[in-house]
Amino acid sequence: MLIDTETARDFLTLLPMTVRANDYMSREKYWHLPRPLVVKGDRQSEYERGDLGFWIPNNDMALFYNHDGSVLPNPGLIVVAKIASGLEIFNKYPGLVELKIELVD
Repeated sequence: MLIDTETARDFLTLLPMTVRANDYMSREKYWHLPRPLVVKGDRQSEYERGDLGFWIPNNDMALFYNHDGSVLPNPGLIVVAKIASGLEIFNKYPGLVELKIELVD
C-alpha cells in the first residue's frame, strides 16, 4: 500500500527498478537511490515490519522485514509504502539480494 505523500509519489517516478539490496542487522534490506527524493512527509524514529522507507542521510531506501525493538536515529525515516505479505522470504537470504521493485495493480 502506497502512502499518500510527496516523497512516495516521487519514489514512484523511479519505478520500475532493479536493485542490489544489502542486509542490515537481519531486519532490513537497503539500497542507494540514483537521486534524492523530495523530502515531504512525517519522519519517524519507529518502524514496523513491512515499512518501505526513505532514509534521508544516505539517500537510501530500506525495507524492514523484521523488527528488533530498536529505534531509528535522527533524522528518522519517511515511510513511502507498507508491504503486507511475503517478507518472510528475506529470512532465507541474509546477505545481498537482487530486488525488482514495481507498482502492481
